[in-house]
Amino acid sequence: MTAPARHNLPRPGTGFVGRERDLSDLLRLLGSSRSVTLCGADGIGKTRLALRVAEQSTASFPDGVWMADLADARSTLEVYARVAHAVRVVEEPGQPLSATVTEALRHRRLLLVLDSCDHVANEVVGVGEALLASCPNVSVLLTSEEPIRLSGGTVWRVPAMAPPLAARNAPPPDPADGEAVRLFLDRARTRDPRFSASPEELEDVAVVCDLAGGVPLAIEVLGASAPEAGPDGLARGLRSHLASPAARPGPGQAVSRSEVLPLVLDFVYESLPEPERLLLRRLSVFRGWDLELAEQVCSDELLPESAILDLLTSLLDRSLITVTGEFEGRVRYRLPEAVRRFALERLAGAGEAEVFQERLMARMLRLVEDLGRRLESSRGMPWSERDSGRQRVIAEYDTLRSLLRWSYQRGAAEPGLRLCVSLTAHWVSHHNYSEGAHWLDRLLALDEAAKAPSRARALVGRAQLARVRRDHDLALSMGEEGLRLCRDAGDDVFVRTALNLLALVGVRSRTPDRAAVRVEEALRLCRDAGDVWGEAIALGTRAALVAQQGDYPSSDQHYTTALALLRGMDHRWGVAVTLMGQARAAEANDDLMTADRCYREALDTQRVIGSVAEEARCLAGIGRVAHALGSTEQAYDYLSEGLVLSHSTGQRAEAARSLVAIARVAFGSGLREEACLLAGAATEVRSRLGLVTHEAPWPFVKVERVRRRRRRLVDWWERGRAMSLSDAVDLAEQVTVDGRRPPARPRRREADRTAEDGRARRAPGKGAAGPAVPAGSAPAESEPPSSRLTQRELEIARLVSRGKSNPEIARTLFITPSTAARHVANINRKMGFHSRTQIAAWVERHRGSE
Repeated sequence: MTAPARHNLPRPGTGFVGRERDLSDLLRLLGSSRSVTLCGADGIGKTRLALRVAEQSTASFPDGVWMADLADARSTLEVYARVAHAVRVVEEPGQPLSATVTEALRHRRLLLVLDSCDHVANEVVGVGEALLASCPNVSVLLTSEEPIRLSGGTVWRVPAMAPPLAARNAPPPDPADGEAVRLFLDRARTRDPRFSASPEELEDVAVVCDLAGGVPLAIEVLGASAPEAGPDGLARGLRSHLASPAARPGPGQAVSRSEVLPLVLDFVYESLPEPERLLLRRLSVFRGWDLELAEQVCSDELLPESAILDLLTSLLDRSLITVTGEFEGRVRYRLPEAVRRFALERLAGAGEAEVFQERLMARMLRLVEDLGRRLESSRGMPWSERDSGRQRVIAEYDTLRSLLRWSYQRGAAEPGLRLCVSLTAHWVSHHNYSEGAHWLDRLLALDEAAKAPSRARALVGRAQLARVRRDHDLALSMGEEGLRLCRDAGDDVFVRTALNLLALVGVRSRTPDRAAVRVEEALRLCRDAGDVWGEAIALGTRAALVAQQGDYPSSDQHYTTALALLRGMDHRWGVAVTLMGQARAAEANDDLMTADRCYREALDTQRVIGSVAEEARCLAGIGRVAHALGSTEQAYDYLSEGLVLSHSTGQRAEAARSLVAIARVAFGSGLREEACLLAGAATEVRSRLGLVTHEAPWPFVKVERVRRRRRRLVDWWERGRAMSLSDAVDLAEQVTVDGRRPPARPRRREADRTAEDGRARRAPGKGAAGPAVPAGSAPAESEPPSSRLTQRELEIARLVSRGKSNPEIARTLFITPSTAARHVANINRKMGFHSRTQIAAWVERHRGSE
């Protein structure tokens, strides 16, 4: 846990006990093998051991360790979606998610932990092989019940916790030295800090651990029961339970380790009071929950709502549920996967599975439909209130996914489509386009979907996802069909939504006549209905349409009106999107001050919302405007920051755009070779993405008419096309550092300096703004760094003196490489230096005096 900025590992709810040798061996193995699979029976501790290995590996992986839970995944797309979320890669419009993830990780050195791969073993093999082949510095740690073998990888069978070994000719070992007994005692003391065990009771504890097969989860739940039952009572009860005819697989046959955990859970379950048994099995419908949700879904006449809190606390004390964190001040809980499966079987056995899945679906529908109403409500409300629904959906997203799968497997199209319709805003705003399209396509294909009341709205939602994926033909066909069905059903709300959608599709596909008809009808209907949100969206679309036609004054007026409506509602997401549209139109019209103002305000809002892809676009926009205004240093600052953010989140098209912008700045500053290399690399990226490209040496085609010099530009440009995107980003970072350096001052002859000094001594102060500088006065570098630099600059100067590069400084201080580069450039500018060597020499000179 030494580098919290470089991992997403969940905080363990309990301490890590034992496994010292396993941990040491696995850390060494991970250093020599790029893929390791931890396999073993349910409850054997695969996930906990993987987490511990990952926690202690952060120093070995400069780009972090990232965990993706695949317990509920069933397809290759879902595996990639969870990996993308874990490593913070954002889906690119119109590009396969697999390609975006692979390209984003190609040059990163990181550890990817794929947990619970059992149900998608074949899919994980495909994803893992693709990543290992394309990303030479990525390592993979998997957990699965059965071995999953990747090329050149290793399978590690996680052993049971063994008792202490007896040495030859030595007294019997102390049971307390065994890791199984230590784990048992730790969980017992977590339940009751006063718990202790006599030597005789330690023997009973060792017997219990042996009967539990050394399976850690079984030992944990038994240990949590020890303060009540006592070690002796547990040993007798468990032995009797395992010897019963119901538990034994056959006469004279022993219980295998893979079958021990369900039997232990059954033993503990039967010892629970009836209310705790009721709650445990009902909680199995969740992937995660808080107290309020448990009260709403699990309570009935047999289980009063007022009793839920105490029962949850008791189950937590018994190690049957775990705490995963907090959301909005509420504690979040989760069942260990093995316990959840056991409880789900008991729920089905009690005939309650359908009842409580349906109750959960009803509650989740209310939650996500409330999200949709808040996001599109015309009522003025604080953004925090409007945004809370969005955040809640993020917290419950694993449960929502499980409900979508449940609906599909049952063939229940209507509840699944209702859920999808309300989740469309989430999928669009969080760039989960492919996952949303995947679920809508599967549910719309069900036999029941043809008559489902939500079909029309679902078609409009599918069209929205097609639009953001830039599949305009599909968006048009789906949107038109959805509009027709909504008109037939009298669904005025979604008629307006569909019209706004189709108008925007017309703008994006450059069919202005069709777009104009749709947007004017949408605007009229929204105004008639008092739909301020829909009116603002229509005005923004009209503004984009007239800007596309070259009428920038009208465009600016429409954008301004839309912003007034959105600000009146405090709808910050809508404000940010509209500001970005206005900024692009202003930039196209060379209205640089308006563009700068809009980009900057949109940037502030996108940072609050947490939309990194849009944040990167705003940074790049500010940088382009700064260059157009003649502010080279500011242009480099914003463009480099936007480039790094785009690249780190997998936004290749936006990264290419930033590379071209940096190339333009560099070319104007005389760095012609570097500029052409960057432009060529950007062109190659665009070509691979299927985007429009231009002839060499674009964008410098017409700047050089001399054939020999133009040939040189083309040669550099062609070399740039052979560069990888990561190499181009590194070059751009270096260009931004070099471009910020002040030009070197020409050296004066010694005679000139002597004559000037003589004139200064003969006429002190004459013709100057202040007193003359005495000859031989100390330069700024004679002062110690601590008196000239800020605290952050001082930290960076010291790292420079130790030979650290900008990426190494960034990893040490948890900042971006571009930020490190800016600080180095500031130090050079402040001190009049021109190289890192001068910084290092200055720091070393004063090291003893600070």
